[in-house]
Amino acid sequence: MKETLGYTVEDVFMEKYILQKELAQKIISEDQIQHPIKYIAGVSVAYNDVDLKMISVIAVMDIETQEIVDQAFFELEDVTLHVPDLFAYNEVPSVLKAFEKLSIKPQLIFCDGHGIEHPKNVGLATHLGIELDIPTIGCPKKRLVGYYEKTSLGHLRGDRQELWFDDKIVGKALRTQERSNPLYISIGHKISLETAIDWVLKTTTNTRVPVVVQEAITLTEQLMPKRIRYDFLDDEENKYAIII
Repeated sequence: MKETLGYTVEDVFMEKYILQKELAQKIISEDQIQHPIKYIAGVSVAYNDVDLKMISVIAVMDIETQEIVDQAFFELEDVTLHVPDLFAYNEVPSVLKAFEKLSIKPQLIFCDGHGIEHPKNVGLATHLGIELDIPTIGCPKKRLVGYYEKTSLGHLRGDRQELWFDDKIVGKALRTQERSNPLYISIGHKISLETAIDWVLKTTTNTRVPVVVQEAITLTEQLMPKRIRYDFLDDEENKYAIII
């Protein structure tokens, strides 16, 4: 709480920023993966910013058979206003509700969202990984923060460039398919960056994004065919305003 011009208001945003700092101290950037890994999951979140609706989807895949063995979703209405750097506070509670519905729990989670490649190092993948205590990888198609030499990034599958932000490496731009746009890989929790890169390459043999993430994205598109999301990132390769 704080007092402003004689009025007492709840400083909700400041409380969230403080909690982000606390979460950032809990990030484990070393491999703590439960082996052998049999099940991996993909997470996707879709929005309709006009209707204030959000839907979160988790798809679980058996890595041996490459089959989707479980999936769950949770729809949330009256979503609070998006605040830069604080999107995960909207997304994580919804994803956790979907996770509770799963009958098969994964040992590794890929997120169509950011990990430590985030202004406060606490994007969706990081926040979710800490909450679930499960290794997570951020593998979005859009860059949130970080600088890399675009002209130095090769065009072949596996080519990569380090992402630098605030004088440290927060991820890598990774080409998963020849001459396709890169993914922006960062650790979420309990995994190293190199292991995260290895896993993304293992799961993108024929796709730009990990196949289990694509399954989750496809399901969100089916469940929320009209998706409107306002995005103000000033990046020509990533910029978009509305998706329908």
